[in-house]
Amino acid sequence: MTFALGQRWISDTESDLGLGTVVALDARTVTLMFAASEENRVYARNDAPVTRVTFNQGDVVESQEGWSLLVDEVIEDNGLFTYLGKREDTEEDVVMREIMLSNQIRFNKPQDKLFAGQIDRMDNFVLRYRALANQFEQHKSPMRGLCGMRAGLIPHQLYIAHEVGRRHAPRVLLADEVGLGKTIEAGMIIHQQVLAGRAERILIVVPETLQHQWLVEMMRRFNLHFSIFDEERCVEAYAEADNPFDTQQYVLCSLDFLRKSRKRLEQALEGDWDLLVVDEAHHLEWSVDAPSREYQVVEGLAEKTPGVLLLTATPEQLGRESHFARLRLLDSDRFYDYEAFVQEEEQYAPVADSVTALFSGQKLENAAKNQITELLSEQDVEPLFRIIESDSTEESKDAARQELIDNLMDRHGTGRVLFRNTRAAIKGFPTRNVHLMPMEIPQQYTTSMRVSGMIGGKMSAEARAVKNLYPEEIFQEFEGDDASWWQFDSRVNWLIEKVKEKRSEKILVIASRASTALQLEQALREREGIRATVFHEGMSILERDKAAAYFAQEEGGAQVLLCSEIGSEGRNFQFANQLVMFDLPFNPDLLEQRIGRLDRIGQSRDIDVHVPYLKGTAQAILARWFDEGLNAFRETCPTGRAVYDKYSDTLIEMLASGETQELDEIIEASAKLNKELKAQLEQGRDRLLEMHSNGGEKAQQIVERISSTDGDTNLVTFALSLFDTIGLNQDDKGENALVVTPSEHMMVPSYPGLPYEGATITFDRETALSREDMNFISWEHPMIQGGIDLLMSEGVGTSAVSLLKNKALPVGTILLELVYVVDAQAPKRSGIQRFLPKTPIRLMMDARGNDLSSQVEFEGFNRQLSPVNRHLASKLVSSVQNDIHGLISAGEAQVVERVEAVKQQAQQEMASSLNSELERLQALKAVNPNIRDEEVEAIDEQIKELTGYIGKAQVQLDSLRLIVVSHN
Repeated sequence: MTFALGQRWISDTESDLGLGTVVALDARTVTLMFAASEENRVYARNDAPVTRVTFNQGDVVESQEGWSLLVDEVIEDNGLFTYLGKREDTEEDVVMREIMLSNQIRFNKPQDKLFAGQIDRMDNFVLRYRALANQFEQHKSPMRGLCGMRAGLIPHQLYIAHEVGRRHAPRVLLADEVGLGKTIEAGMIIHQQVLAGRAERILIVVPETLQHQWLVEMMRRFNLHFSIFDEERCVEAYAEADNPFDTQQYVLCSLDFLRKSRKRLEQALEGDWDLLVVDEAHHLEWSVDAPSREYQVVEGLAEKTPGVLLLTATPEQLGRESHFARLRLLDSDRFYDYEAFVQEEEQYAPVADSVTALFSGQKLENAAKNQITELLSEQDVEPLFRIIESDSTEESKDAARQELIDNLMDRHGTGRVLFRNTRAAIKGFPTRNVHLMPMEIPQQYTTSMRVSGMIGGKMSAEARAVKNLYPEEIFQEFEGDDASWWQFDSRVNWLIEKVKEKRSEKILVIASRASTALQLEQALREREGIRATVFHEGMSILERDKAAAYFAQEEGGAQVLLCSEIGSEGRNFQFANQLVMFDLPFNPDLLEQRIGRLDRIGQSRDIDVHVPYLKGTAQAILARWFDEGLNAFRETCPTGRAVYDKYSDTLIEMLASGETQELDEIIEASAKLNKELKAQLEQGRDRLLEMHSNGGEKAQQIVERISSTDGDTNLVTFALSLFDTIGLNQDDKGENALVVTPSEHMMVPSYPGLPYEGATITFDRETALSREDMNFISWEHPMIQGGIDLLMSEGVGTSAVSLLKNKALPVGTILLELVYVVDAQAPKRSGIQRFLPKTPIRLMMDARGNDLSSQVEFEGFNRQLSPVNRHLASKLVSSVQNDIHGLISAGEAQVVERVEAVKQQAQQEMASSLNSELERLQALKAVNPNIRDEEVEAIDEQIKELTGYIGKAQVQLDSLRLIVVSHN
């Protein structure tokens, strides 16, 4: 490199410094002053990462005084340039020495970078084009927001999420039965709303015990980082804002926290949320005259928030009045009168039978036809009835049946605001094999419990009952913390034998207390050297992840995971099918939650539930009641809580005293009540609603579309190139896993979505489901989305030079690849990305200015090219600079037509999609009052807005590549 004082250079590594001037030279170093950023840099003369700035005839350059010069001629004298030409403002002829060039000049346009010698590596140009093309594909996909979550592809969940997630400000009730994944459905809806820009501020309100579970689920499954707000957090936030809720976009808090503090509730009400999510909404008590304080809190938030998701128990469990109260929260104008609601619901009951008949292909009775005709107009249904009863093909009959069913669903009372799936309707759940094992009570326990009973007279019956369930704790109270009850407890001896017998199986053990789980781990380790790990509420999220990962590991992982009651919440271990209940919870809901860790949708094997208990203790009483009174070990028990509430006083008395004379009687009465309640639930099932909620054929199609994108090799190739380019270390760990860590040579100080210590990633959904410590990388993951944004903002790959070795063309022939981007400047929430995301248009100009892009496909052509070092690339560009200017002008003339076509197609897609949506809603609104005015108005407004935004879309040159033919 030849330097001279006063020359202008630009930094290759810090282009934001502006234009630098050579201010000092010696034998080894050169000093550049960057006046725009008031920085100096000293470089080694023979290895300086800088490029000489030269302008040519036809360029427009800016002076330090603010006027611009159109260059006519360039003179070089002693290594310094002088530019001659016309001032653009006054048209007078002027001379400008390069020292007078504006310090602020930055080469942002790809052609400016090319001419200034800031030429990128060829693979970066390729990566940039692939990033644009893939981003365009992802934004256009109707499955956007559903492909990237860490969850199994379960049809009914995906159907509900797809149906609701794309709505404007959805207000719905998710009421699936336990174990069917309401939290995942809510997460998928939130994720779609976030990606579409419809929800930027989200508030999740849950019972206090579920805060941690929601935090982990949202982060692990959807990469959504919520902040838990409590009093302490609110006090801290005052440093940043008057209203603490304004300091975070995604907030999670407990209902209790808002109920107890009027001030915090008022601040939450002013939070300007886009979406409110309320879990366990069935606990909000309501009656016409006396709504509870909790209900009023949620009602206040629901009135002020456009989108509302309520997660609740199934309507039959709630009772009609309570169910009506939930619907009131969603739309108080629509659900204003309880009696009217009851009448309306009743009119749909007989229709469900007709739909069942249609589904099974049976002939419809006249009474059923009349019911359907009452709901749908005669001219709509008569032709369909004729097809169903004619000699038409089975295909035509099926289509007619489906059309009838769809129309009935659309008109169904609450079918648009309420989604509910039941295990009975979904199928595919494992069988529970239950093993109840009575065991002898050790003498040590008998003694300590007798003494405890004598000295604990002041305890309430409930406290005594709970205490009696855990004899090991009573023993420890007397013998001290060092007492090793696990040396003689018959349940521990049995557990050790069971673990040895099931060597090839993973075993989940749940105990009520963290201390019990910790001591069991010690027993397994010290007595038999069994690999076990513990999981309890005293551990951090990271520690829990490590424990869960160690348990999930096939080779060399823990055989046993010992969980405490609270520690096990929200985690699913479907890869295991052996569950041991070391003790029993006091509450039937907790029992169901325990079994639900393994008995969930997605479990592929039948499960073994082992219940060891000590004879003659409170455990034995509870085990019998759960088993014979509720059948709670063998089947899900939605009625368990209601039965428990009725008989809890008598049960508590028995557990506290150990007296069992009334036990058979209580068991018999409980079993009878349980049967009656279950029959009522079964009768109350709304099959029409279930058919609507599970999505049928549509749900299967969604699953197929998403699973076809799983294992996308294009994503893997792109991600690895992206990480290489940004400068991340990648270490292959086998088992579909890769460890990605920041390096010292990164393009930016920190990488989006990547923790400081790095992350383990996988592209395989199954691996991600069994290993919660891994990130599931998809096109939607922040590491990919953020990486693409980084490429674009940092200007990576905007100009390149490649060689084409082709003897059929003369040496020195040039081609110019131009990549334009059509971009509509519009707010994300407008939905622009669905119809006109940033759209790449590629032209391949030959030396005569013809576009060959339709004959020369990008990937195939790229494989024929080879890279050029930067020095040679600069020389090649300089030698054909005038030709390049001409080809860019020719490209700009040709791209206009392509841009118009893109805009036209976007307008057509938008109009056809949104107008048909609008027409459907308007037609339904006439027959189904669950269509809200706001929904119809929002689509109408969206059509007007998008028409304007698409019409004003602009195009700009994003990147370009010079290709020169050589024969070597």
